[in-house]
Amino acid sequence: MNHLILIRHGQSKWNLEKKFTGWVDVDLTDQGKIEAEKAGNLIKEKKIVINYFYSSLQLRANKTLEIIQSILNEKKGFTKAWQLNERHYGALTGLNKVEMIRKLGEKKVHEFRRSWNIRPEPLNKESPYHPKNIETYNNIPKEKIPDTESLKDTYERVISFYKQEIRDKLNKNNVLISAHGNSIRALCKYLFKLDEIQISSLEIPTGNPLLINIENDHKIFKSEYLDKSRAKDLLIF
Repeated sequence: MNHLILIRHGQSKWNLEKKFTGWVDVDLTDQGKIEAEKAGNLIKEKKIVINYFYSSLQLRANKTLEIIQSILNEKKGFTKAWQLNERHYGALTGLNKVEMIRKLGEKKVHEFRRSWNIRPEPLNKESPYHPKNIETYNNIPKEKIPDTESLKDTYERVISFYKQEIRDKLNKNNVLISAHGNSIRALCKYLFKLDEIQISSLEIPTGNPLLINIENDHKIFKSEYLDKSRAKDLLIF
């Protein structure tokens, strides 16, 4: 049996400000760094040797993983993959979620955030928040950079990468992935075989490692959040 650890980055500056972040490359808050440190110590207590580390291209996920690795005294590098990036929120990017609820109503904003196949309006390519104007993404093929995404779009790129690069490694290795609310939500949909209704209500807490024990036939034997005090309503088996 092998282990897959999924962790959403610690609290980011735009999490704190309740902004739609998506592909904007923001840093962790001090609280986010504390969450990452606690995550590292919780993983260390499990005494699991992690063979492969993965992160998105985004700073908040990279910083979280760097903090975890420093606590584990882990010298391995890690693979950065744009396919693990957060969902692109299109024209909602940079807007305050509370203000948008007042403007559009809670039902509409929830639909934009959690519906399976509804995309927000595309983000203007001239916006400084557009990925084409952010240095972090200079090496991604231009045709791969989205203007907006649904959760379904995010799922397709995340799971394609998981199947190609990660799944078979879990036959003999332990893997840790540092990513984002929606990219981890996509992985959970695939791993736990959740339907489109279940995935819409799934909450992914920041900085709380989800330890998944996987058998050799890729079936999940057990899963648990390591910080019990901050566990959300994930379907845990």
